[in-house]
Amino acid sequence: MAAARFCLCLCLFLFLSLLRLPRGAFAAGPAAAAPGSGRGPGDGMNVLFIIVDDLRPVLGCYGDKLVKSPNIDQLASQSIVFSNAYAQQAVCAPSRVSFLTGRRPDTTRLYDFYSYWRVHAGNYSTMPQYFKENGYVTLSVGKVFHPGVSSNYSDDYPYSWSIPPFHPSAEKHENDKTCRGEDGKLYVNLVCPVDVTEMPGGTLPDIQSTEEAIHLLNIMKTNRQKFFLAVGYHKPHIPLRYPQEFLKLYPLENITLAPDPWVPKKLPSVAYNPWMDIRQRDDVEALNVSFPYGPLPDDFQRKIRQSYYAAVSYLDVQIGLLLNALDNVGLSHNTIVVFTADHGMTTSPVSQGARVFPYLDPFSHTGGSAPQGQIEKVVELVSLFSTLADLAGLQVPPACPEMSFGVVLCTEGTSLVRYFNISERMVEEGKEGCDDTDWCFKEEPFAFSQYPRPADTPQWNSDKPKLKDIRIMGYSMRTIDYRYTVWVQFDPNNFSANFEDVHAGELYMMENDPNQDYNIYNNTIHGWFFQKIRDFLKH
Repeated sequence: MAAARFCLCLCLFLFLSLLRLPRGAFAAGPAAAAPGSGRGPGDGMNVLFIIVDDLRPVLGCYGDKLVKSPNIDQLASQSIVFSNAYAQQAVCAPSRVSFLTGRRPDTTRLYDFYSYWRVHAGNYSTMPQYFKENGYVTLSVGKVFHPGVSSNYSDDYPYSWSIPPFHPSAEKHENDKTCRGEDGKLYVNLVCPVDVTEMPGGTLPDIQSTEEAIHLLNIMKTNRQKFFLAVGYHKPHIPLRYPQEFLKLYPLENITLAPDPWVPKKLPSVAYNPWMDIRQRDDVEALNVSFPYGPLPDDFQRKIRQSYYAAVSYLDVQIGLLLNALDNVGLSHNTIVVFTADHGMTTSPVSQGARVFPYLDPFSHTGGSAPQGQIEKVVELVSLFSTLADLAGLQVPPACPEMSFGVVLCTEGTSLVRYFNISERMVEEGKEGCDDTDWCFKEEPFAFSQYPRPADTPQWNSDKPKLKDIRIMGYSMRTIDYRYTVWVQFDPNNFSANFEDVHAGELYMMENDPNQDYNIYNNTIHGWFFQKIRDFLKH
């Protein structure tokens, strides 16, 4: 496996899931409220917003044959999965601020971890703040906003949350020497299966977050208040630290190398990520891998992939316990459940009184559940704000004007509820996908994302440059058919991109090149793509 392929997991994959509401909720006709009318299919419902860190589509519901993720798959089976959802930047803090404010990175002006949007860009309302202002108790557990400067060292409390956010005490040990090596000593490793009883406090952050979230659900049941509960999990973000028993699920002899490992020949050097965060881990540093293109040894690649799978199953257990608790307090039938990584989506009919989320043990449960419905249209995480407001029956915030830095409440995404209506009809009519019938959408949606770089060639800070060091910005447009990216000059002093100074470009046609290996940017007329990006960014 070449380095480039491994580090593509950096906050890049998106998965969103909404628990399907009772049948008829998305039906057309007088009973269904129009978007933005102040009533919606989930009018008065609670919200459980689950955010996980760096989750790739390594899930049974996405067709992975090796992973054991029965609880997440069970949620997908009650849901409609969006299989082409994209984050607006592949770094944790900018991504989270983007979808929690409904604004793109060029509007939040957050490309790194080191500024607070309310001071740096504008006093923008957030999704939980909007729910709070509309009568919800809003609660945060674990890693929701990125902790630190980017959320004002408070996870944006008191603006976004009704009470101070909960952070597990074990969180501060995430990058400590807790990984026991073969010599018995403790290291800061990338691959880090552990004996939980030996960890500080005898626990791990995600275990504590699940316990706190369950505690809050019990309080909400007693108080009978509408709630917006956000629960943020750390795994499977590096370090790959998880209870060591999960290794038993994935014998090393069953782990294969990545199917498409090498750096594409025509990949511009500016697009390559030298994965410095990984290189700094003790076990990787000991390999003496050459910078920036040196491949990792095959045996270590297998250990990384084994541990990633194990971390996903550990996460799946936490999700199972949390959703099972929602059942136990009797709130499964009046709660919208959202599941996304920070970097697709679901709805289905549930019989009143039936258990929705029985806990499934990955050590004994075999086979994954297929999504109840699946949407292949390209969507963006920046649309989450509008979508959840719409589903909950709140007034959908208005679209942002061209210059929105002084506008407190607006969004740069659009409600995706229209896709739920499509999916409901697909299920009822036995359709596998959207065809040319009159109730399918004809327009070609696209997603925009961006990523900063300090230089045209890989540097020690290429994966996470600070604002002052950014010299190039990559803007990418993704449709079902293609991905087009241009890398242009960027001035961090005035946050401006110069499209007259193009440093490099990429164009991949997805039907023939799904792994994006063959860059045809220099072999095709690409003026239309370029103008499309420029036109979008102007608005």
